[in-house]
Amino acid sequence: MISRLTGAAVRAVLVLILIATPSVVTQSVLPDTAEVVALVGLFAAAMVFLEYASTYPSLIEFRDARPFNRIRFLSLFVMVFLLSVVCMNRTDPAIFARLVTFLGREVAGALDFPFSPVRLVLLMLPEDTDARHLDLIRTTAGLAYFIALATLFCFIVVLRWYGWPHRKGSFNVWINLPTFDPTSGGDVVERLNRDAIGNVVLGFVLPFIIPALVRSTSIVFEPVTLASPHTLIWTMTLWASLPVTLIMRGIAMNRIASMIAERRRHNAQAAVGGSDEREMPMATPEVFRG
Repeated sequence: MISRLTGAAVRAVLVLILIATPSVVTQSVLPDTAEVVALVGLFAAAMVFLEYASTYPSLIEFRDARPFNRIRFLSLFVMVFLLSVVCMNRTDPAIFARLVTFLGREVAGALDFPFSPVRLVLLMLPEDTDARHLDLIRTTAGLAYFIALATLFCFIVVLRWYGWPHRKGSFNVWINLPTFDPTSGGDVVERLNRDAIGNVVLGFVLPFIIPALVRSTSIVFEPVTLASPHTLIWTMTLWASLPVTLIMRGIAMNRIASMIAERRRHNAQAAVGGSDEREMPMATPEVFRG
């Protein structure tokens, strides 16, 4: 009980630090904006604390399947911090800020090619955008997208080399997928594979669709300029992190479906061979062992 509450408190503090990072690094926050940031940070921290302190899950997925959420949070924090440093370079060009901006500009140059997500982000901006501001958006978009690709690579390494998630032993589908009901209609493996394909496809096309949607809405509404550092940081972060999160979720669900199917085959072979059920318990969609 104490260890669970301690872990929940630590996670809540980390989430609060994440949300406050742009305001602390850029030092360009107005009093009203600071109040909003504090309110959002406290709300998010309270939600995370209640989720991890509770025995029963509600919204957060894979909370007992580390390091899935740790990889996502680390990626999100690195992305927000580095984008904040790039924005800080315009007002306080310290050595570290200039180094991060230089590396981000080089990465953005490599990822900025025709029909790439980075190029589409630039095309969604108004035609009269200042060249210096255009370079800032290009740098932040390229850096955020590179971190997202690196996150996906790290997750695949953990999945393949470290055998996630079955090296932990038991895997509870209800705890780690609280929004997925294994008892409601259809085969669990087929539903998991179908959801996995949907998540991967959506995660792949989102970086291309989002700029197109923003560009089309600018015909009716005011064009998006991303002039505020906070708006720029969080927009680029969501644009890059949401697709990679969906792809990671799809890969994880496909992995779980494969483990359930493998356990079914193993149990079927054991039943045909006359194996004792006490030595090989029948797996269920809710709990199985890798």
